[in-house]
Amino acid sequence: MSRSNFGNIGVLMGGYSSEREISLRSGHAVEQALASVGYAVKPIDITTSDRLKIVDLIKSSGIDIAFIALHGRLGEDGVIQSILEEMGVPYTGSGPLASQKAFNKIVAQTAFKNAGLSVPENFYITDGQLTHFKDVFAVLKKLPFVVKAACEGSSIGVYMVRHPSGWDSALKDALSFGPYVIVEKFIKGREMTVGIFDHQPLPLVEIVAPNALFDFNSKYQKGVTDYVVPAQLPEELTKKIQAMAVAAYDTLGCEGFARVDIRIDGASHPYILELNTIPGFTATSLFPKAAAKVGYNFLQVCEKLLDLAYGKKVQR
Repeated sequence: MSRSNFGNIGVLMGGYSSEREISLRSGHAVEQALASVGYAVKPIDITTSDRLKIVDLIKSSGIDIAFIALHGRLGEDGVIQSILEEMGVPYTGSGPLASQKAFNKIVAQTAFKNAGLSVPENFYITDGQLTHFKDVFAVLKKLPFVVKAACEGSSIGVYMVRHPSGWDSALKDALSFGPYVIVEKFIKGREMTVGIFDHQPLPLVEIVAPNALFDFNSKYQKGVTDYVVPAQLPEELTKKIQAMAVAAYDTLGCEGFARVDIRIDGASHPYILELNTIPGFTATSLFPKAAAKVGYNFLQVCEKLLDLAYGKKVQR
């Protein structure tokens, strides 16, 4: 598709989630890449949660297509997708329903389990209530636990509990993000992430983080974490993990692109942790790193996602 055919591209960024600053970084990176070769690009920083004000903001911007660079709430929970569909504006990535399912890790993991995909042993908290350590330990039977706010991304609201004394504070902190918390048995081993791009798996990225936990600091501070692309794994295991990631993507009904996070235990058994429908587009982001290994530079990734967004609208 020629550059003029995309029309006015709105890069939606910012938002009201705990990932606002990361979203602004992603959005500006996309905006700069597209503008550098002459696309008509309009950055749209959304600062309100009022649906009507968001509609007015998008209407007044006069865009023809939306590149969604909103992480967390608004961007990944299906809200902005449903707004854009009502407005008839094509947009990048998955639709409202797939976004909703992926956004709540409890819903997503339940769907993965029902589809026969491996996930870590877990304990779900869905009512926002403090739960006794002994009740969780009775199910998971072994420390450490990973405690996660079920509706956050960018490793926000993620805690490692290595001793019973750390349980109460980790749970309280996780519950501060909302009533849904997922507690998982920690999978000792290696962490991988798999980008899915137009239904094709990208090369695996191995994440080598300090203290075995890929937390917010490890994710966004340059030089803290090492990334190996492609991950050094036997070909058979690589293909198995890629197939799992595509199956997870299909299970939730994703479109365009996504990133699936996986841990592999000492027996080389992979477990799906979560699926991100809007992976980061910052300088340290993993999806662009993997896409580069199969020949897509950052600009080409952005262009292909816009192409897919138009294709999706034509199909509908």
